[in-house]
Amino acid sequence: MKKFSFIQKIRNQIRVEGNLDLTIAKNVKLANCKIRVKGKNNKLTIEEGTVIRYTQLEILGDNSSIYIGKNCIIGHESYLSAKEGRTLIVKDNCSLSRNVKVMTSDGHPIYQNNKIINHAVDITLENNVWVADNVTILKGSNIGANSVLGINSTVTKSVPSNSIAVGNPAKVVKQNISWEH
Repeated sequence: MKKFSFIQKIRNQIRVEGNLDLTIAKNVKLANCKIRVKGKNNKLTIEEGTVIRYTQLEILGDNSSIYIGKNCIIGHESYLSAKEGRTLIVKDNCSLSRNVKVMTSDGHPIYQNNKIINHAVDITLENNVWVADNVTILKGSNIGANSVLGINSTVTKSVPSNSIAVGNPAKVVKQNISWEH
């Protein structure tokens, strides 16, 4: 396991129980974050040019991972969680505003006839996705490249590329759009 740098340790609350495959590019800005990892064979990758502040990253269970691509911005009070052996991917040039929640699981198992009925599912945000304030992205959602998720939306299914989705649950209201940082 690569270690967090001394500066990363003093600027963030980091707790690792188990083992973690860690890759953090040298020019990543990581400040006032809470990082919690518990389990075996977990992975955290943060690529170059990414800025993450006042955010909670949680990787729980075995074989779970979070990947954050190049030149991403993740805003204050956001929460990214990968559990139950699932992967959360945020590709390059994504902007997540304040209080964004992205979760591969429901948090607690629900049983029917002694079998879990709400298994965790991977999440992917493709390149150049803009997620506005207070958006929640739930398990199994895949957000297409160059898309926008409107303020206060709850995303429960996939959104195609070049689209705007808004509401609770989020619905596509515009297609063939583009946006700039």
